[in-house]
Amino acid sequence: QGKPWTQDPSKAEGLTQQGSSPKPTSVGDKTRGLLRCEAGTSLAEILDLVVPHGYFLPVTPGTKFVSVGGAIANDVHGKNHHRAGTFGSHVLQFELLRSNGERLLCSPNQNEDFFKATIGGLGLTGLILWAEIKLKRIENTLIDEEIISFSTLDDFFELSLASDLTHEYTVAWIDCLASGKKLGRGIFFRGNHAVGEQVRTQVRAIHELPLRLPLRLPLPNMPSLLLNHFTLKAMNSVWYSLKKKQQGVHTVPYDSFFYPLDRLHHWNRLYGKKGFLQYQCVIPFGDHQNTIKKMLAQIAQTGLGSFLSVLKIFGDKPSPGILSFPRPGVTLALDFPIHGQKIFKLLDGLDILVIQAGGKVYPAKDARMSAKNFQDFYPQWKEFSNFIDPKFSSSFWRRVTK
Repeated sequence: QGKPWTQDPSKAEGLTQQGSSPKPTSVGDKTRGLLRCEAGTSLAEILDLVVPHGYFLPVTPGTKFVSVGGAIANDVHGKNHHRAGTFGSHVLQFELLRSNGERLLCSPNQNEDFFKATIGGLGLTGLILWAEIKLKRIENTLIDEEIISFSTLDDFFELSLASDLTHEYTVAWIDCLASGKKLGRGIFFRGNHAVGEQVRTQVRAIHELPLRLPLRLPLPNMPSLLLNHFTLKAMNSVWYSLKKKQQGVHTVPYDSFFYPLDRLHHWNRLYGKKGFLQYQCVIPFGDHQNTIKKMLAQIAQTGLGSFLSVLKIFGDKPSPGILSFPRPGVTLALDFPIHGQKIFKLLDGLDILVIQAGGKVYPAKDARMSAKNFQDFYPQWKEFSNFIDPKFSSSFWRRVTK
């Protein structure tokens, strides 16, 4: 974990949190909504600090158990990308420690090149010691969530276009094992922060469970054979039917809306000892609908399905990061259980469709991308390499730049 720079961090203007403790060291000028914290501070610790003061993260990924430094290094995104852009868009400044002992204060106005290289820079430019971010105001801890089922990809895109105008948060679960007339069916989730004093009884009983449990539920390792084409298809069908019955508007705690998997400790064990591969791509607007249809058809044809399949529209707010992943278009994120070499052949095939569409794959979720494909996806990698700390490296970077 990083240490605060030079002086006592409690003298920084705004809200201050040290990563070594989940408790705040001080609360400064709350009217400006500024947070300065060590890079090792988790998003969960930040929420514990700022939510009671009427603030929330400007952008959050699907888990709060990541550090601020990691959120910057991967320039994470969330359900509100169409309005707020990436996490890096809300970083005001940070201090970067280089291996030669040099400390760089980086912001859009100071050491701007290192600022842009470090956001989305995969942790290769140096060690982030602390960061300052701009928070957003909220009135309470609740989200007005609406659940809507859709039958086709065309329905998804129509829902997204309409919802992005009225809702801050939008995302969809998609049944990637559905085929034929059911291809592209899924469940659309949209939401806004609840306004005003909400009555506690408005929160549905099913969502009270995580609030009553102080500990995350542990999961045992599951046999890999339990996750196969037939069980995944059955799980997807049950999930689709269940959520279809829950359609409508519900007021829920923010934890249930943003972090449903965080209530399950070691949820990755559901995939068995062999584990799983994550895959996320973004397809730019143009031939995006046809490309996504081809990808889903290819996945369904192989039978190598995914239960955690997410579809989301990215907005046009640019990130300051040189290697940042999001761009205007549609992003598809998938988790696949590992069952031999077939999964790698499938992902290689998906890469081809992404390249043909002019898209790219997310490095933060990659474990097998080829050097050629990475360099096609990110032609600016050579520009970025000028800012890599000479004593910093990673197996990923060595793989994709060989």
